[in-house]
Amino acid sequence: MFVNDRLDREELCGTLPSCTITLELVVERPLELFSAEVVIQDINDNNPSFPTREMKLEISEAVAPGTRFPLESAHDPDVGSNSLQTYELSRNEYFALRVQTREDSTKYAELVLERALDREREPDLQLVLTALDGGTPARSASLPIRIVVLDANDNAPTFNQSLYRARVLEDAPPGTRVVQVRATDLDEGPNGEIIYSFGSHNRAGVRELFSLDLVTGVLTVKGRLDFEDAKLHEIYIQAKDKGANPEGAHCKVLVEVVDVNDNAPEITVTSVYSPVPEDAPLGTVIALLSVTDLDAGENGLVTCEVPPGLPFSLTSSLKNYFTLKTSAALDRETVPEYNLSITARDAGTPSLSALTTVQVQVSDINDNPPQSSQSSYDVYVEENNLPGVPILNLSVWDPDAPPNARLSFFLLEQGAEIGLVGRYFTINRDSGVVSSLVPLDHEDRREFELTAHISDGGTPVLATNISVNIFVTDRNDNAPQVLYPRPGQSSVEMLPRGTSAGHVVTRVVGWDPDAGHNAWLSYSLLGAPNQSLFAVGLHTGQVSTARPVQDTDSPRQTLTVLIRDNGEPSLSTTATLTVSVIEESPEARAEFPSGSAPREQNKNLTFYLLLSLILVSVGFAVTVLGVIVFKVYKWKQSRDLYRAPVSSLYRTPGPSLHADAVRGGLMPPHLYHQVYLTTDSRRSDPLLKKPGAASPLASRQNTLRSLDPVFYRQVLGAESSPPGQQAPPNTDWRFSQAQRPGTSGSQNGDETGTWPNNQFDTEMLQAMILASASEAADGSSTLGGGAGTMGLSARYGPQFTLQHVPDYRQNVYIPGSNATLTNAAGKRDGKAPAGGNGSKKKSGKKEKK
Repeated sequence: MFVNDRLDREELCGTLPSCTITLELVVERPLELFSAEVVIQDINDNNPSFPTREMKLEISEAVAPGTRFPLESAHDPDVGSNSLQTYELSRNEYFALRVQTREDSTKYAELVLERALDREREPDLQLVLTALDGGTPARSASLPIRIVVLDANDNAPTFNQSLYRARVLEDAPPGTRVVQVRATDLDEGPNGEIIYSFGSHNRAGVRELFSLDLVTGVLTVKGRLDFEDAKLHEIYIQAKDKGANPEGAHCKVLVEVVDVNDNAPEITVTSVYSPVPEDAPLGTVIALLSVTDLDAGENGLVTCEVPPGLPFSLTSSLKNYFTLKTSAALDRETVPEYNLSITARDAGTPSLSALTTVQVQVSDINDNPPQSSQSSYDVYVEENNLPGVPILNLSVWDPDAPPNARLSFFLLEQGAEIGLVGRYFTINRDSGVVSSLVPLDHEDRREFELTAHISDGGTPVLATNISVNIFVTDRNDNAPQVLYPRPGQSSVEMLPRGTSAGHVVTRVVGWDPDAGHNAWLSYSLLGAPNQSLFAVGLHTGQVSTARPVQDTDSPRQTLTVLIRDNGEPSLSTTATLTVSVIEESPEARAEFPSGSAPREQNKNLTFYLLLSLILVSVGFAVTVLGVIVFKVYKWKQSRDLYRAPVSSLYRTPGPSLHADAVRGGLMPPHLYHQVYLTTDSRRSDPLLKKPGAASPLASRQNTLRSLDPVFYRQVLGAESSPPGQQAPPNTDWRFSQAQRPGTSGSQNGDETGTWPNNQFDTEMLQAMILASASEAADGSSTLGGGAGTMGLSARYGPQFTLQHVPDYRQNVYIPGSNATLTNAAGKRDGKAPAGGNGSKKKSGKKEKK
């Protein structure tokens, strides 16, 4: 701590004996409070001074020796040893100097007459009074004293008491009576009349605060008293008579100023911690406050308080110091800012108070997930809508403040909706507007269950899911379809002559893919040659005779039935049927009396329809049950395979599974993949077709270059490595129709030339490759064919040589181990194969396998 400006103790503390400045030091991070006191020491930088330049005394010659005469007091602003210490009087034969000490330890001088005066001898005297302080070096001031010797007035006034005491309130208005001094004089006439006045050695400021009645001696308040400035006033009063040679008497009045509660407390906010996180723990310090009150006693006792109902409290650890802390949890979303009105109130009567405002801002944390007015939305969208047109605007908000309140919208794909959501709908990531990507079709799908995932921008991220159910409403966009009679097929209904009215001939069955009233159908006849013979049910489509069939009716009639839906606009279609009027034989009449044969025919037709429906349902149930049984069987089989122990190195691998992605239409030919799986290997080898791959008819040398070096030596019976660096296997190993392996060169199959997926041929080819590799190691690589053919030409023809066979070992894995066929030639590398101590016969069987 450094001195910032020149210190003047006299200006700061006046005449107080001790000059102390109290400071409050606040240390932040961590927040602590210290109290410091700076004591300012006095130096002798002020000279004593007298209030007047010269003092005049009129002393009667009748004054007896020993009489005292007060002299003007000098004033020295310094304190302690640097203050006024003593007075000195110039040498003379009449007077001596006596230095007195007041109650406040200040010095004043009195002139004491030691020898009677003789006006005729010396009418006046010139003396010099010197005031000295105690500094080093000492400073001084001089006051010339002129003494005029008067004629004798042998009785001087006297006070009835030398000390008066009085109490007065500091807020006493001017004119308030303090005390009355009384003095008497035994003389008569003017020599006995007393005049009161302030003494010459009163301190500065007394005459501004008090006034004295010259005749009555009543002391009253003149100025404004202040207890905080001076608690006690010492007043000197003298009394003189009106004689020719007046003599004076002196007394002292002590006026005690009584404190009143006239000073309101003062609040100083030392430090404020703002903004405060809303997750701040209880007891977090918000601010430090200091309170001062210039009054004394109970008037200076101060308490502070905050309004009730707020999450803050005040505690005091030091006198007149308070700490503002949190007393409850904060919530920025409820109250983002507090303007705390802190009230300081003293204990006086009436009580005075002071008010200050502390602004506390609450900073946000991400403690609120996105919120919506509803947890789910039901949206109805008419089919054939325009793509890109918004169908829903999600109303979601986040009570937090930016950036925690920045929302991001996504659509989740769950369950059966995986793959459908992104194909049909999209959502704006920033606004939450849901739009359709394609026109919706009520007949294709009537309902979509979406899940909107809304996340905020806070840390950690909080999210909310909202269910969105989109219902596709129907439009009349499909014309009715005819189920019976089937379009494009001739339908002839037989009607015997003589059939009575109301006979059901047939029934036109229509169907509309739309829903609701758009699918309601109505039937009517169009273009019938004889409108009076037939009628059709408006809603049933049932064609019946409107009257008995007569002999005059045409033997063949074509009916056109108009089928119209109830949509808006209405769509329609027609159904055409032919009715043949036949002659009814006597046998028919006897067997089917009254036209019962057609009715029986219609009943048979209904029976077969019901039977077909039952058969289809039963077949579907059996199919579903079979799929479930198959899945359970495959699951148990895979579990048994996983639990099976590791088998011999020569265990026969399962059949390869081949998937042709090109013929499946999944990808273009230049991205052709072949995947080979064995049932118990649990691994796969994807092979990528290279553009411009070598022809299947490449040379045998090129094929052998792609083989493993060990396998290369086995086939050629050589110990040297294959020429050139080993190349990756040629993955484009397709065959023409004549080259495809099988029972003959003309094996049936598709013309793409892919590897045969017949399990029997595949296993045979694997066995032949393994057997040929084994014999090549023994120097007899001829399995019914010449060198380099691995004996395959005898089975598959001379055109099928080694150059057409891929490095199949890279695609065959030994179940239960990480070894491939490349590692199976341990004996050719000088290593004994697994189970090498077994019998030769057993080993040969494994090699054949």
